Amino acid sequence: MKSVIPVELPQQSYDIAIASGGLEQLGNWLIGHGSQPLKLGKKILLVSSPPIFKHYGTQAITSLEQAGFTVAQCILPAGERYKTPASLQKIYDVALENRLERSSTILALGGGVIGDMAGFAAATWLRGINFVQVPTTLLAMVDASIGGKTGVNHPHGKNLIGAFHQPKLVLIDPQTLKTLPAREFRAGMAEVIKYGIIWDAELFEKLEQSQRLDQLRYVSDDLLQEILTRSCQAKAHVVSKDEKESGLRAILNYGHTIGHAVESETKYKIVNHGEAVAIGMVAAGQIAVALDMWEQASSDRQLALLEKTGLPTKLPGGLDIEAIAASLLTDKKVKDGRVRFILPTQIGTVTITDEVPADVIRQVLHAMQQT
Repeated sequence: MKSVIPVELPQQSYDIAIASGGLEQLGNWLIGHGSQPLKLGKKILLVSSPPIFKHYGTQAITSLEQAGFTVAQCILPAGERYKTPASLQKIYDVALENRLERSSTILALGGGVIGDMAGFAAATWLRGINFVQVPTTLLAMVDASIGGKTGVNHPHGKNLIGAFHQPKLVLIDPQTLKTLPAREFRAGMAEVIKYGIIWDAELFEKLEQSQRLDQLRYVSDDLLQEILTRSCQAKAHVVSKDEKESGLRAILNYGHTIGHAVESETKYKIVNHGEAVAIGMVAAGQIAVALDMWEQASSDRQLALLEKTGLPTKLPGGLDIEAIAASLLTDKKVKDGRVRFILPTQIGTVTITDEVPADVIRQVLHAMQQT
């Protein structure tokens, strides 16, 4: 299993490499195994989390050192509650201790939280140094590692502190998914289903045809290749058209508007990101139905696919609907005080609108409360 997907950008294009066993060749990829030489300096700061570093840290460092790199490490707790300026400070401290230079590289080995924090550190250390993504979760492989969005959370909102900073390379080794907990695999599948709704109806149909999607062991190698390749191609295409989210790229936030509010209001302790996105997609689908933009039958297909994947489709118990509504106003996509929603019009196509009445949002959220 090997493929290379280019992300074409005006100032810094790069490759998404999907290579089974690629982690063993990490050093070679960084010295020019891909389609273009990366021209990186010799110092690398590897940022990871304890469980990922335990599984893959030695393998990654050995490969890098064999390729001639000097490697320092910064191990941080994973999880949205740790995605804070305090964690960022720890990366800066290690960068200073090891005298990282403008030619040096910060390399993220882990999931989306590690990638976001390491990327923001790379964007801001010495006003910007090289960055490499080596995602080890499905969610990071198909979404978080691609596109250059980096950042940390503010107590009152997700990813409110951040920057766009494109990686030099995204190296995806599907073998690392073998140690991924089933819940995290399902979280990644939420983003895959998202691509089916916003961009790729054929991918959505292929997922519908699968008997089970709730664990990696039920997904064939061929379907996994389809999932990784088509999801990465969709995101690469959108990012290439709109790097800084001035228009088209906003469709990638399907399910995220209400999803982020749910994460924030549960203090990042009840649902993970993918689960929140699944809840947000159900809400967006029902809002679209209420506004006569989408057929109920299509919304039902989305719901059935999410349920087959084992993802939540109801709001966590005890959530205050008014608190969620208020949280929506802190979302990054708010413009002129109006919340922008990405709503489906058919499977494979969505539209962006700020014409969603508040009472419709509340009606849908109340209907999604657990009984």
